[in-house]
Order: sequence, then structure tokens, then C-alpha cells
Amino acid sequence: MQTVAGGRNGAVGVGGLTLGGGISYFSPQVGFTCDTVTNFEVVLADGCIVNANKTSEPDLYRALKGGTTNFGVVTRFDFATIDYTEVLAGSVANDVSHRGAVFDAFAAIANATDYDEHASVVTSIIFNSSSKAWALASTPIYTLPDTNPPVYKDLLAIPNLSNNLHLAKLGVFSNETATPPLNWGFGTGTYGVSAELLNRIFDICNESLYSFEDTVSIGWVLAFEPLPTVFVERGQGHNSLGTSTADGNSMILLLSPLWPPGGSVSNAAVHAKTTQLLNKINGTAKQMGLLKEFVYTDYADASQRPIRNYGARNVGFLRRTAHKYDPHGVFQRLVKGGFKV
Repeated sequence: MQTVAGGRNGAVGVGGLTLGGGISYFSPQVGFTCDTVTNFEVVLADGCIVNANKTSEPDLYRALKGGTTNFGVVTRFDFATIDYTEVLAGSVANDVSHRGAVFDAFAAIANATDYDEHASVVTSIIFNSSSKAWALASTPIYTLPDTNPPVYKDLLAIPNLSNNLHLAKLGVFSNETATPPLNWGFGTGTYGVSAELLNRIFDICNESLYSFEDTVSIGWVLAFEPLPTVFVERGQGHNSLGTSTADGNSMILLLSPLWPPGGSVSNAAVHAKTTQLLNKINGTAKQMGLLKEFVYTDYADASQRPIRNYGARNVGFLRRTAHKYDPHGVFQRLVKGGFKV
């Protein structure tokens, strides 16, 4: 059976995921989703249709790998495929009192010198504003049909509230986790791997979220996932993201408030609280020497301007490429939204 390094949720689209980088369950094996593209078919601002790949328009090919919608309209993506049979899928929930042990296990997985390329784990802490209670859950995915991979031994040994891990086909599992129709905020940061930092992040949010006034139930989700060097090296120098093995093993945070449409809670207030939390987290990480420059575009809030964090050389390359293929700035001026170079 074959698959591609696509989104981890059935509601995720191909275009936005890929042009912003893209993280897949298979990313430790093959890199970002964009690293697995073999050809982009692109309609340029002047109406011309070109194919961008290793031998045809190679600068555009590289620029589209993380450069988002700054160059043209991508009308076709060709991906390299990946052989697989079934994956270990599902989640494990732990009482928040075990967070120290869970954070230690997560950090050991994420910071391993010989990172297991079949491991793709996300560990989340969730605050419910109505119950004022925290939940702790992990999705330890393994891309081989192994129900007890050694990489997750310590994580799975922690007393849990539930464990529904099972072997599954990707299509079935991705549809099991469809996102409900909620307002959804975003914010992200990248950090060196540290269980101590994870504990400090929990403390920052625990001290701050109890006092946030709202009249609807908000779920504040902080999801952490590894960004190991084995992942980054797959596309280093061949995409425009600016990630480097020189940064060492890292971890990405997605900070997401989710709340129902309508009601009297102010969207601006939720956004402001998200920004405040992220600033505190980044400040703490910087003090610890763990704040990384990379900001993952597909998780970023509009205010974060992630392309600026790709590094000066990559930003310069993206601007030159945009000017070459769109000299009048059609995609800079007329395409609303998105992140501009």
C-alpha cells in the first residue's frame, strides 16, 4: 500500500499544508510535506503555465516549498509516495498530576540522538475554561504495524486514564479525528527540547488562564511535537523554510484556543490572551537559551509574520524569486490574506 506525506487530519487541505511546509506522520522519514513534492504545476501572474521541479524552474520549485502563495496559483502537486501497511494510531490520556513524567518521556523521545524515524508523537495539555480543569493527552503514532514500539515504552508505562492505541489504515484514522465547527485561534513557537521548559509553560498557562473572563466554554490547547534533526535534514537547503540540523533537536508548540461561534466572548480578547501567553512562553524560553528562530507557517497567527524567521538568505531568495516570476507584484497586492515575502 502507498500513501503520501499528507495532513494528519481529514479536514486538512493539500495546498495550504504543502506550501507552508507541512508536517506529516511520516515527516521523520521524508521531511516536510513540501520536501516530497516532485513537481508543481503553476499558473503565473501573466497567465503562463509552468512546471517547477529539479530541472525546470528550480528556483521556483524551491521557493514554493515553504514560500506560500507568493508566486502563482499551484494547480497540481506531484508527490513521491511512501510504502506502508498499517500504523499504530490512537491516543493515551493521563491525569494532569502525571504531567512531569509525561513531559520527561516526551523530551526523551524528542531529544534522542538516534531518533526513531517511525515515531510521530504529539503531547497536548488542554484547559477547559468552564470546568477550570486540565487534561493531558498524547497521540503516539508509529508508522509501522507495531503495537508496542520500544520508543514509547516510558510514555506508555505512566498510569493512564485511557488508552485506545490500535493498528489502523491512515484514511480511517484521519477521519476519526475530524475537527468540530469551532472558532480556532493559532499561535506557535519553536524551542530546544526541555522537560523543564514544558513544566514552566504549563505553570505560565495555569497561572494566567484561570483569571481570563469569558462567557462561553473555551478549550485552550497547547500541543507539542518533536522537530528532530533527522526530520529537518531531509529538505535542508532544498526548501525555503530555513530549518537546519545545526539547531539540534527541537520541539514545536501549537497554541490553540477553540470556542463556539457566537456568544459574547470577544474574538479580539481571545486573540490578545493568546498573544500574551505566547510572549510569556517565548520570553521564558529565551531566558533558558531555548528559543529558536523558526516559526512554522502552518501554525502561525497572522501577526507572527513567519517568513521573516526563515533567515535573511532565504528571505532574500524568496523576494528575488517573487520578483522574477511576478514582477508586478500581483500576488503581493491582490491576493488577500496569507503571509507575504
